[in-house]
Amino acid sequence: MSHQLFKSTVIVGSMTLVSRILGFIRDMLIARIFGVNAATDAFFVAFKIPNFFRRLFAEGAFAHAFVPVLSDYKEQGSKVALKLFIDRTAGALTLILMLISVVGVLVAPLLILLMAPGFDWQGTEHELAVIMLRITFPYLLFIGLVAFAGAILNAYGKFAVPALTPVFLNICMIGAAVWLAPVMDEPVVALAWGVFAGGVVQLLFQIPALLALRMMPRCRLRFNDPGVKKIIGLMAPAIFSVSVTQINLLLDTLIASFLAVGSVSWLYYSDRLVEFPLGILGLALGAVILPKLAKDHALEDAIAFSNVLDWSLRLVLLVCMPATIGLVLLAEPMLSTLFQYNEFSSRDVHYSAMSLRAYSIGLLGYVMIKVLVPGFSARQDMKTPVRYGLYAMVVSLLLDIALVFPFAHAGLALATSLGAFFNTILLLIKILQEKVYRPVSGWGLFCFRVFLASTAMSLALYYWVDVSWWNQWSLSERVINLFKWILIGLLIYIATLLAVGLRLRDLSVTQKRQKISVNLHNISD
Repeated sequence: MSHQLFKSTVIVGSMTLVSRILGFIRDMLIARIFGVNAATDAFFVAFKIPNFFRRLFAEGAFAHAFVPVLSDYKEQGSKVALKLFIDRTAGALTLILMLISVVGVLVAPLLILLMAPGFDWQGTEHELAVIMLRITFPYLLFIGLVAFAGAILNAYGKFAVPALTPVFLNICMIGAAVWLAPVMDEPVVALAWGVFAGGVVQLLFQIPALLALRMMPRCRLRFNDPGVKKIIGLMAPAIFSVSVTQINLLLDTLIASFLAVGSVSWLYYSDRLVEFPLGILGLALGAVILPKLAKDHALEDAIAFSNVLDWSLRLVLLVCMPATIGLVLLAEPMLSTLFQYNEFSSRDVHYSAMSLRAYSIGLLGYVMIKVLVPGFSARQDMKTPVRYGLYAMVVSLLLDIALVFPFAHAGLALATSLGAFFNTILLLIKILQEKVYRPVSGWGLFCFRVFLASTAMSLALYYWVDVSWWNQWSLSERVINLFKWILIGLLIYIATLLAVGLRLRDLSVTQKRQKISVNLHNISD
């Protein structure tokens, strides 16, 4: 079980790594060509709004509502019924996304006012954001259908194509920045057209894989279909349960629009670096374990269900600790190496590093949410995560208000991190109380070993890394020294783990079946 999950996670993580690297190249070009100013703040808001709705409806709520129902059809129904369910879901999803996209384009000025009220209502920053939002908002339609296609492929164990698909957004935006921006009256608007094109290309890329599976959807409208009705019923609470972090990030942008010019961009660049490990591990694990958990639930295999969660949580702790340490202690070297060229100044590096450290503190919480929420949604229990998600959102908002005054934009990032941990703790306590997840023995020793390795890595990087020369170094010198210290930190971490006795087989844990008797269909309200 764990070997196959690990293999699938590596495949998805590898494809995501390619996309993230291209994403960094994209952001390096944006920083180098456009800098940090009112125009880039306007673009990042115009890009974040459809991205927020994408994560909220398409990749978040829809995936968590659709995959468990799809698994039920796969395991218990006929192929004809399965295909009919997919077709009717495609019809309903397409219509809903088209309506949302049309409304979003029409009310773009109001959306900008709501999401970035700090932008002057009559100012060029607001007007530019509205223009770009009208171009980027239809991206939601395309990427929503991409998420639908990806969910089907993931359910059939075809993880590589959905994981590689985001690469094309980055390619389109890079092309727009390099070739389209120089010929436009307002160069930054080219990035918005790159987003639009990226949505179309990503959707087209999925089609051959669906045809190969003979699962290419045909849009059929029938909202009273039992499967479609179940998905719609599950989506409403799922919108909050899987997207609390995204809502908090959007609130950060809203408040940051009132702060110093550049605050929105500083938060964006620091969030991009945190998204790197979050995407490689968190999104990969979420994509891999959700179909497996849904299948185990459909087969009423409580032992396998619990083992998947245990394996995932161990892997999260093992990988997230060095990632967090690296992001905190190498914040300025990373930002300087990636972005400090031409229009992106040392001042921008300094302020971006402040919010990067604050976001990094919550990395473990962000990724654990990606693992724990499927433990509920796979059982079609959306009520519990939404309730805890709302609690966490309220806590984050209160912390935003408390921390923004002493720490400015970094206080917003710290509030988001603390809110993620609060959400994680609530989810973990609940899933343990329900006895759906029963931890395998050995967690205490495992945590102690990870703690020792993390301490050794932290001390090494803290005392040996000298960032005072970073601004004077060339690009090649920055890259060489950054990779050198990342490699040294990882080697120390791994060497310490091996020295204290940790082996990969410690992740491949199983529980004796006689120790657990859990009915996975006993869903708590």
